[in-house]
Amino acid sequence: MNEYILPSAKQARFRNTAYQAPIVYDAIKLSDNQKHLGAGFKYHVATYGCQANVRDGEVISGILENMGYTFTNELKDADVIILNTCAIRENAEKKILGTIGYLKSFKRLNPDMIIGLCGCIPQQEQMVKMIIDKYPVVELIFGTHNIPSLPTLLENVVTNKERNVEVFSTLGSIYEDLPSVRQFKHKAFVNIMDGCDKFCTYCIVPYTRGQQRSRRLEDILKEVNFLKNEGYKEITLLGQNVNAYGKDLAEGYTFSDLLEKVSDTGLKRIRFTTSHPWDFDDKMIDIIAKRENLMPFIHLPLQSGNDEILKLMGRRYTAKEYKELFNKIKSKIKDVAISTDIIVGFPNETEEQFSDTLDMVEFCKYDNAYSFIFSSREGTPAATMKDQISIKEKKERLQRLNERLGYYSKLNNKKWEGKIVEVLVDGYSKTNPKIMSGYTPQQKLVNFSYDNAEIGAIIYVEITQGMKNSLNGKQVHLGKEDHE
Repeated sequence: MNEYILPSAKQARFRNTAYQAPIVYDAIKLSDNQKHLGAGFKYHVATYGCQANVRDGEVISGILENMGYTFTNELKDADVIILNTCAIRENAEKKILGTIGYLKSFKRLNPDMIIGLCGCIPQQEQMVKMIIDKYPVVELIFGTHNIPSLPTLLENVVTNKERNVEVFSTLGSIYEDLPSVRQFKHKAFVNIMDGCDKFCTYCIVPYTRGQQRSRRLEDILKEVNFLKNEGYKEITLLGQNVNAYGKDLAEGYTFSDLLEKVSDTGLKRIRFTTSHPWDFDDKMIDIIAKRENLMPFIHLPLQSGNDEILKLMGRRYTAKEYKELFNKIKSKIKDVAISTDIIVGFPNETEEQFSDTLDMVEFCKYDNAYSFIFSSREGTPAATMKDQISIKEKKERLQRLNERLGYYSKLNNKKWEGKIVEVLVDGYSKTNPKIMSGYTPQQKLVNFSYDNAEIGAIIYVEITQGMKNSLNGKQVHLGKEDHE
């Protein structure tokens, strides 16, 4: 195992407040051999987890296509399969390991097939060692910091017929001008930063993604303007904590500054995720409220409604402060929808503390929520906390929570019945070709009947039914041309 470059949990925890992340332009430079390595061969990238992973998957696909590979959706036909992994919860890891086991049968049929693993799972010291020891079928392993090394690593595997592992634990760099195969032709993710310095006690992300490092405002605007000129209607600005954008930049830019500048490009729809309540200031709220192309949808993770649990989580706000922020957003941004994340069963959470979370749900009446049972992540402080709560009790609490969340989600959706909304069309129903789907400015999924809608168009839809997780409707015409 010594010949491999492996991550270090100790290094992953290190932070340098004076650190200025190096910016690498034109980060992918292919040799003549690498440019043709994939000629006549097929690849498949399977991405799991958050939007940041999706964006990484687009870059990995871009690199492979620059090397001559062509995409296939059939795993059995692929010559290179890359699993772009998530480590946020134990279930995600179990799913990946199960997929590796499933791929063994394809490898037996095609011994030259290369199975690769990247993303957040190999960034964990104990996990990558286990995969090296127990899953020899995985011949290519690289981390979140090592994507630009993919051409060389893959070339080594193909040429030398031996496993290559490169996983840095580093503060991280910023890579610009990366090739991409975008998931859609009308909406796109735009990274504005990577890494996180918050170190919530339950979260593995600061260890797998490195120190917070923001892209230069000029480079972000260059990408946004390029996408606009290519016909994209919507972008989502991505970061582990977008509100903290610019805190590591010498220029002194803030996320509010960035929102204004991106809004000035005139792009039709602009979103962002994820926010941390700690960094969500009044200026941000005011800018979103007055700019029509900044969508009225905020993802505002709560995690818990109890102050003691929030402190143990390292969340840096109280339930009262969260409510005050929630009320400001609701009062200032017209028709805003707010979603959240909630963790159930944090170590030794009492019934009374859980009740405080239910009370917060009653107060906020979220439009949507992602709720989970606490998942212990080795290497985080929360993993060392002794826990007396049974899994049965955690599951029961989760069920009670989801019942309330579902009630308010449906209640909020029913308020849209009879209203006409703008929908950015994503595509056709897989089960009914007479139905298309897309999203409102509030990020509400709409399934609708249509007459002349096209993918990527912004159209008008009358909402006929509000359900728990989506809206139903029909396309309408208002006597004027649709937006696009």
